Amino acid sequence: MTRGKFIDEIKIGDSAQISNTITEKTIKDFAEATGDFNPVHLDQTYAEKTYFKGRIAHGVLSVGYISSVLGNLLPGPGGILLSQEVKFLAPVRIRDIITAKVEVIELITGKNRVKFKTTCTNQKGEVVVDGTAWSLCPQKGREKAIS
Repeated sequence: MTRGKFIDEIKIGDSAQISNTITEKTIKDFAEATGDFNPVHLDQTYAEKTYFKGRIAHGVLSVGYISSVLGNLLPGPGGILLSQEVKFLAPVRIRDIITAKVEVIELITGKNRVKFKTTCTNQKGEVVVDGTAWSLCPQKGREKAIS
């Protein structure tokens, strides 16, 4: 397993991102994993009668992609998500390509903490999720994040 970045290796402006295509299977698997079977996610006939005029992906699915970036890329393995604040700005639909990006906006090196701007955009460049997150980062000489 690779290690994440140590707190002293991270700089303001550092960023990382991933992209994923939303599929029928993605939504069904997420519903199974979370137990959220809201018909706006799973039933086209029902969803067509809602404000969204069709099925949408679970909002927290996009937030999960942000978690993937934090846990795998920046700060990566050894980092621990402490808190996250999100705003859902637009629906995500089947066939959308969602890019989750994190960018370092604040460092508290003495406490091994990093604040990130977090966004998810679709293939049209529309921001669908916007927010911030705090992460505890690994410290050189330690195998895991410490407080």
